[in-house]
Amino acid sequence: MQNGEHTTKTETAYRTLRRDILATRLRPGAPLKLGDLRTAYGLGWTPLREALSRLEAERLVTAISNRGFAVAPVSRAELEDLTRARQVVEVPLFIESIENGGSEWEEAVVTAHFRLSRCKLAVDDPSDAAVNEWDERHQAFHAALLSAARSRWLLRFRETIADQLRRHHRFLGLAPTLRAAAGLKTGYEEAVAALREAMALEHHTALMEAALDRDVERASALMAEHIGYTLHVYVHAEEEHAVGAPAPAAELTTLKA
Repeated sequence: MQNGEHTTKTETAYRTLRRDILATRLRPGAPLKLGDLRTAYGLGWTPLREALSRLEAERLVTAISNRGFAVAPVSRAELEDLTRARQVVEVPLFIESIENGGSEWEEAVVTAHFRLSRCKLAVDDPSDAAVNEWDERHQAFHAALLSAARSRWLLRFRETIADQLRRHHRFLGLAPTLRAAAGLKTGYEEAVAALREAMALEHHTALMEAALDRDVERASALMAEHIGYTLHVYVHAEEEHAVGAPAPAAELTTLKA
């Protein structure tokens, strides 16, 4: 019973910290001091240590010699590398899924697209709830597109890449662009336009239609273009954002757009 309770607490700590790292509530570069985390989350010392070790293995957390842990940083170089990796992994998975998908796959893709279509874009509603809903349904749509692929290893690699890209997108592109738009900063019109284009339903509709038409050539080209949008948004936001700057030690709250 005690071992089961310990496992449950560790799993809770792991899932809670992982969720907030991916959503950048725990900002890239922020120190993860056990005392602060224990106070913020009401979790015990041992579950937190074990959770942080698991997250380090996933490269979401880094261990600093004699200083504990910190959220893994983000950078343009890392974003570019992740974008290349996504191209290598996701385009072949998409082709494989199109070639193998049946009626259940088609229904899953259409359903995921419909759910995504009901979301507001961050440029229209920058609230945490709206951003999180779009992010979750966007991830679900891409997962549906690839769900008929048979390569388990490539799918696993894809999940790892997707998690890292979510952090980079939210911290390097989405958050600074929305902050600038809210403040009506001059020169951010192109960044906001790039963000709107990247999140537009039309691109996702084109991906769905190419997939359902079994048009592998068109689908591959559209996916390759789509994958580049995250980097495109960041390029427009780059000058106004200090990449990977560590957050204050006590900053354990949601990053506001």
